[in-house]
Amino acid sequence: MTNAPTAVSTVSAATAPLWTPSPERVARANLTRFAARYRPGADYDALWRWSVEEREAFWPAVWEFCGVVAEERAGGPPWDAVLEGGDRMAPPEPALGPRWFRGAKLNFAENLLRFAEGGAADDGRAAERTALVFWNEEGRQRALSYAELGHEVARYQAALRAAGVVSGDRVAGLLPNVPEAVVAMLATASLGAVWSSCSPDFGERAVLDRFTQIRPKVLFAVDGYRYAGKVVDLRERVRAVAEALPDVERIVVVPYAGFPVEEERCFGIARAVSLARFVPFTGAARPTFERLPFDHPLVIAYSSGTTGLPKCIVHGAGGTLLQHLKELVLHTDVSRDDRVFYFTTCGWMMWNWLVSSLAAGATVVLYDGSPLAPRADILWEMAERERITVFGTSAKYLALCEKEHLTPGRTRDLGPLRAVLSTGSPLAAHSFDFVYGAIKADVHLASISGGTDILSCFALGDPTGPVWRGELQRRGLGMAVEVFDEAGRSVEGEPGELVCTKPFPSMPVAFWDDPRGEKYRAAYFAHFPGVWRHGDWAELSAHGGLIIHGRSDATLNPGGVRIGTAEITRQVERLPEVLESLVVAQEWEEDVRIVLFVRLREGLTLDEALRERIRREVRANTSPHHVPKRIVQVADLPRTINGKLSELAVRAVIHGRAVGNADALANPRALELFRGLPELVT
Repeated sequence: MTNAPTAVSTVSAATAPLWTPSPERVARANLTRFAARYRPGADYDALWRWSVEEREAFWPAVWEFCGVVAEERAGGPPWDAVLEGGDRMAPPEPALGPRWFRGAKLNFAENLLRFAEGGAADDGRAAERTALVFWNEEGRQRALSYAELGHEVARYQAALRAAGVVSGDRVAGLLPNVPEAVVAMLATASLGAVWSSCSPDFGERAVLDRFTQIRPKVLFAVDGYRYAGKVVDLRERVRAVAEALPDVERIVVVPYAGFPVEEERCFGIARAVSLARFVPFTGAARPTFERLPFDHPLVIAYSSGTTGLPKCIVHGAGGTLLQHLKELVLHTDVSRDDRVFYFTTCGWMMWNWLVSSLAAGATVVLYDGSPLAPRADILWEMAERERITVFGTSAKYLALCEKEHLTPGRTRDLGPLRAVLSTGSPLAAHSFDFVYGAIKADVHLASISGGTDILSCFALGDPTGPVWRGELQRRGLGMAVEVFDEAGRSVEGEPGELVCTKPFPSMPVAFWDDPRGEKYRAAYFAHFPGVWRHGDWAELSAHGGLIIHGRSDATLNPGGVRIGTAEITRQVERLPEVLESLVVAQEWEEDVRIVLFVRLREGLTLDEALRERIRREVRANTSPHHVPKRIVQVADLPRTINGKLSELAVRAVIHGRAVGNADALANPRALELFRGLPELVT
């Protein structure tokens, strides 16, 4: 086994930043203008301290600077109070928790479409600007102006309204990253309904684990998708999902893969209609918008399902909007002249983040398909042809580009490119070197980190400050991020738990079907009472940034794709030969790989045929990312006294580390079964 060098050792060797913005770039940055208006003379450190110490001044400043559209009031701000209950990070019940911008009424979709009518533009031509550009493996497919996007949202809105969708209803999408997904989400939000989406590479069980909990009224589903040159037929999966979701009143089939789609009873489903039949060809040229309270539900996202069914995390419209605007406008320096891309699917929170770029008037570039097919540099070809200015991706993709010996900075014209963003997993130090050596020397590389739990980030870029090798530049403005040791003491220069000690607007509104807030409090506040524990093992650097060493819990993260262990074991244990199973992430070749341990029925031996059946079962019901790289048979699995399998103990043993909770195990001798396994050294 080969282990990557730790971030600590590589960072300590750095004596100079990899990149420093020019004085001209600093002077014209949104962040510079923001500081000059609200905290003249403040550097980033002072601005951050102000933002967390005086939250009731900072967040209204973001609201004003970014031009949030809301219900106006004569003679005063559009809210009664900026923050109530700001000292109650972990409320005893939801009604007593922190509440932001009480009395304010807004609509998320209205803010993302505020440039669609031209009135918000200083040149009167905002509606003519390109809002969406869509590419797939076959190249550019189509583009929509802001005016065209607004008209499409109006058509979908009319269709949803005719289908009986009202404020608070759920609308779900089993869709690839295509314009129809953006339009359906915006139309849903315009009515005050709640959007939730899964990527089409999720298996049937993974989809149902999510959608059966939230009971959507309308489901948008695609007929199939393309990946790595192959067409994947989803018709049977859509049928199976439809049968298991009796509460869905209308299933709208979006044609994409080219299969025949009937207008009525699509794929033999009585409640299914084609998109062409569902959405009227005529109707209002502009959508209308239901302005609702700041914390009105907007999106339901999902936890990874580590310990059971995925938790349904409800995010509010106002908090999501304000947080995304802060991150895009101040931390990423996005403006109306930008063309923003992020390689993502509709099942990842970065899709929501990407689409929010519309609120800044930027052009959003969508891509669906493999990032390395049909050509290894197809995303860089797209970046060149679309004149992309902000290119977002995962740490794994940048590592793959390096292994493929790509040099897009020499083979492509990336003149407009000014920022490269990376998230999903910690960006290795050598990947920083690759970006500046093979992509562009004068580029703002921002390794960012947050999560589905907050639909945003805790650590972000600073377009006015230097980039240091192996480090996330800064803690996000307004985010009281610290690193705690196990005793709950704040530490610097040593690893610990990444925490947030004060409320922020994009905290979840609630967990679905958790009326007393018990699941919500247990998820984030059980470890350090009253403090948000995020589950990252992190370190505050000497430069004011963060180093992320990985997850502090058992969540898997191969290639930057966050995976819950239960999503895999639930599929494996459906096989009759498998009594129980346990899955961990093994550090391997500067990433992690999934290792599955199985305990089989008496007398059975794991052979290649059974391994292949396990792989097929996992792939069919989850996604290709979930498939284990190593499958190993063991005679027993360690468990706690209360009967829970201990993934953390196994992970420690296979890496040669001390087991911190051995005393809590009912059968600690089982750990010896995992030492020195030959299957894990190649």
